[in-house]
Amino acid sequence: MQQDFDQLVSRDHSNSLKYDGRQAMFGQDDVIPLWVADMDFASPPAVSDALLQRASHPIYGYSIFPESTYQALIDWLERRHGWRVERDWLLMCPGVVPSLNAAVMAFTQPTDAVIVQPPVYFPFFSAVTDSGRSLIQNPLHFENNQYHIDFEHLEACAARAKMLLLCSPHNPVGRVWRKDELEQLLAIAEKYQLIVFADEIHADLVYAPARHHVLESLSQHRKNIITAVAPSKTFNIPGLNLSALIIPDATQRQALGKVFERMHVSAANPFSMVAFEAAYQHGDAWLDALLGYLQQTRDFVIAYVSEHLPRVHAIVPEGTYLIWLDCRELGLDDAALKQFFIQQAGVGLSPGKLFGEAGSGFMRMNIAAPRSLITTALQSMAVALQSFTK
Repeated sequence: MQQDFDQLVSRDHSNSLKYDGRQAMFGQDDVIPLWVADMDFASPPAVSDALLQRASHPIYGYSIFPESTYQALIDWLERRHGWRVERDWLLMCPGVVPSLNAAVMAFTQPTDAVIVQPPVYFPFFSAVTDSGRSLIQNPLHFENNQYHIDFEHLEACAARAKMLLLCSPHNPVGRVWRKDELEQLLAIAEKYQLIVFADEIHADLVYAPARHHVLESLSQHRKNIITAVAPSKTFNIPGLNLSALIIPDATQRQALGKVFERMHVSAANPFSMVAFEAAYQHGDAWLDALLGYLQQTRDFVIAYVSEHLPRVHAIVPEGTYLIWLDCRELGLDDAALKQFFIQQAGVGLSPGKLFGEAGSGFMRMNIAAPRSLITTALQSMAVALQSFTK
């Protein structure tokens, strides 16, 4: 697969949140943007070709999903993850975040509690609090520069909760949960009849020797596990807003579908459908090339941070294209830390505090960009840190 991931593609003035939203996010529009979790790489040619072909038809009316779209996902999951999914289990949805919110509304009552595991992608918190449910936090345990699930505390939380929101692979810390870890989590969930929403949107972005294990495939009981998947992160098409939920239990599938019906939300966009199908049908070689490039970038960033960024420590991600930077030794509060990277280094990162109190003192760095851009950002950070005194 010939794909030039080193090519610099200008995204300025394309209504890109990552680039055109810099002024609003950072107070200036000249920072190197390494924040929003999309990639600065062109999407697979098969996706662009499919979109152009669809656009050539001049009517963009209400649409329905063809069976070929469902089959493309079914084949992908079996081919890439060894997971056999039945057609009836699938529910197409307008993105993982809306699905997260809909699932909390469908499967819990206002008197129920929902568990999240911070530091974690911030919509996990709002999906619970905005729906009026009680939030229970089961913070990940950070030891020896790696994160682990605190299972003893998780069990204490499970005894008073109805639902668990699992991020697998984990955003922002980059953990790819081992099989034994997921089996231990499942045992707790089944003991306390927890409904588990498994956000597996980064499942395709895993670096060897780590391996993603589908939570549902490890369960002896198919009830109470809802899995969210999407091509958005894998193929850099998040703006098309199409994902799928995999729900083996018919009653739960119907309950979630009714939430979307009540909101009159449809996922059947004529462009998102063809991109979804083309990506899953023809994206294997492109993804394999991407993973090779990203892994080289990851290893380069880890080595550079270790050698040139004093008092900053990078947690090695086993998956995703996000690197979690431990900046606590700089001794800055979260507001000052964000401003330091903006004003002194000219780099826009995601503040760790966004991912919960457990992210205080950390920053999230998106490395899914041409390596020359990542190198420039790192060099700017190194210069800033060399002159840093506190």
